[in-house]
Amino acid sequence: AGQACLAADRRRLPGAQVAGDDSGASRPVDERRSLKHSSRRRPEVPPLARVAQIRGDRVIHFKNYDPAVPGPEGQENLARFVRQGGGAVLVHFACGAFQEWPEFVQLAGRVWDPKLRGHDPHGTFRVDIVDSKHPITQGFPAFEVTDELYTCLAGDPPITVLATAVSKVDQKTYPMAFVLPYGQGRVFHSVLGHDVKAFSTPAVGELFRRATAWAAGLPPVAEAASSP
Repeated sequence: AGQACLAADRRRLPGAQVAGDDSGASRPVDERRSLKHSSRRRPEVPPLARVAQIRGDRVIHFKNYDPAVPGPEGQENLARFVRQGGGAVLVHFACGAFQEWPEFVQLAGRVWDPKLRGHDPHGTFRVDIVDSKHPITQGFPAFEVTDELYTCLAGDPPITVLATAVSKVDQKTYPMAFVLPYGQGRVFHSVLGHDVKAFSTPAVGELFRRATAWAAGLPPVAEAASSP
């Protein structure tokens, strides 16, 4: 069976199980409202620091502005899971997590640098596929999305860039999705996914669906009934 965890910022993916470090009080109002009216009861989940072994059926949500959460033990739990052959999928501002943890850039490949310009104004832009041979993006067409075009990533671990976009502000090309190994594990990192509208773009959902399968060691085949 494949194993993957998914690291996102404070916006949840619908229906996902979560092992993480967010308290209900810190959730945005719209998220608390959606949970309140959800027909599915949210399962109780332990903090990442107390998870001795991350299970393959969990989604890891680890963006938290408190450097004490999850703390060194929780960070090592995540790193060990991926190093030992697990998969990680990082979504949007997950790049800004764990700023106090030097090892995080090795796992994430690129991380948020607060000294850089954060992103273009929220709007529509084109995402180009630059590696059509990778299993995630094989046969994947370019697409447009209304999102935040991040320009703030820094780091030097070797990565394989899968998709890019050109900033309308400075006309430079920036990575929108890339992969890298971490120990025996696989990491997919994409800065797309600012909000529900971004994920409502079929190509974005398909990209993350394929990426999660790949990170879990499963074939990231395209859905037969739809195309990106």
